[in-house]
Amino acid sequence: MNFDAYARTAVDLVNAPMEGIDDLRAVFIADNAWMCDAVTERDVTTFRRAQKRLRDVFRYGSAGEDTEAVEEINALLKDHPVQPRISGHDASDWHMHVTSRGSSASSEYLAAAVWGLAVWLCTHGSARFGVCADERCGNVYLDTSSNNCRRFCSERCATRSHVAAHRARKRATLAAV
Repeated sequence: MNFDAYARTAVDLVNAPMEGIDDLRAVFIADNAWMCDAVTERDVTTFRRAQKRLRDVFRYGSAGEDTEAVEEINALLKDHPVQPRISGHDASDWHMHVTSRGSSASSEYLAAAVWGLAVWLCTHGSARFGVCADERCGNVYLDTSSNNCRRFCSERCATRSHVAAHRARKRATLAAV
């Protein structure tokens, strides 16, 4: 079971626009394609609520508020319980799912995302939850750097932020002259 992949589903959800059902369907990647047809407008509301709570987990972790991050993940685990089951078509592809058969798309996706973050926190610590340092962005990420020094969600945001800071310093130098 790849818990890092489950944790990344939480990142994908938090960073996704969620204006309507088409935005929700866009969250589901190839492994979860079946969910596209299974979601309803009601699921959009559920996912919006979960987005906010998951974003709080990343905010708490990046601010060093470990207790708050753990409390929110525990509350999310209660609201989106994990009910593991083995699934597959034959002995060559047995794998784990985090919810019982017949669960709704939102139940399955959110249970997986929350479980992934819980395992991530226990394995790597909440300091590995990040919120992009580019003020114009706000995306969240999982810090996989070797020394826990990541500050941006992507190279694009890092470059944009560094270029903006360089230009601001240059303007300040010219204004001082």
